[in-house]
Amino acid sequence: MAFNISVLKLPTIKIGSNGSAVSAWQSYLKEAEYPIGTVDGDFGKISDTATRSYQQRNNLPVTGVVDNTTYTKALSDGFIYKVPNLTAALLLAYLRFGDAEVKDLQKSLNTILVPDLGVDGDFGARSTQGLAQAYLQRDVRLRSELGELLSATTKQKLGADFTEAMDILINYAKRIRFRLSGQHWYDFFPTSKSISDLASPFREKVLGFQKALIDAGAQTIIAATYRPPQRAYLMHYAARISRGSIKAEDVPRFPGVDIQWVHYTNAVSVKAAELMVDAYGIGGNPVALKSLHTERLAIDWNITWDGILKIKRRDGTIFNISAPTNGASNTILHNVGASYGVYKLLNDPPHWSYNGR
Repeated sequence: MAFNISVLKLPTIKIGSNGSAVSAWQSYLKEAEYPIGTVDGDFGKISDTATRSYQQRNNLPVTGVVDNTTYTKALSDGFIYKVPNLTAALLLAYLRFGDAEVKDLQKSLNTILVPDLGVDGDFGARSTQGLAQAYLQRDVRLRSELGELLSATTKQKLGADFTEAMDILINYAKRIRFRLSGQHWYDFFPTSKSISDLASPFREKVLGFQKALIDAGAQTIIAATYRPPQRAYLMHYAARISRGSIKAEDVPRFPGVDIQWVHYTNAVSVKAAELMVDAYGIGGNPVALKSLHTERLAIDWNITWDGILKIKRRDGTIFNISAPTNGASNTILHNVGASYGVYKLLNDPPHWSYNGR
């Protein structure tokens, strides 16, 4: 293999080193199940020991120092995707794609993309979006399709490294494709359905009301308690993009959420946001970035019963509650809940909170 490791400008790291390169190396070792402890960007004794174990297992000089010899092996095993500030252009330079080869790749992608990329040898943001879009459209078929479309000149330039270079490039395309917005983000940062995740003393008030409901024979199904702020961010901006109140390129970043809202075309950006709205079940409802759910002070639950519900208020008074036999619209049950400190929001069927909002 003769990839151009020098373009990555990876620093030699050892005991006493710190920074993003150390964090990347620690993260790589941690995912490979070496006992690295915390990924903190500080190369100490634990990192040194884990590095030596990695070197020993891979028949490398056991020095505890991460230099080009160790990097070369790690890069071929997936560390390339951990390189700090890795861009598609930097990756292609590492794979020894020069100006002519980049133009060849852009030209090949144009057989898939509408509208065409510019064939200029500059694999910047637009070309990166195109690569992600191509994977979105072709999925695993992109590997063989590009393998056929790239010219003999490019294949000759890369020589025996062509197959591995394509594997690395397609894996990168897959990674950036799954950063794109879309319904798959529904599975990230899930909303809790556990009362234990509510803030005290609201948690204890909900538990008291729930016990009264269960003792009375009601059925309770919790739909949501705590909503992580990351999920609120995803829901909020998916809704806004889908409704045209903000452009995908204007959405601010959120720490810890590596989503790419901007797709190859604006129409695809909007469609992806619409798919997210459908997945979240938002409909036409507003979604706040900060709410009682993100503050652990609200619960969405469906409460139903059959016949007459004989339920105790917090003071011990028993109420006989008949129709409507659901918690969404029965105002008597709302009053019982209020006695425990759990208040109903009337215009949101499943929503209860510490203050009725």
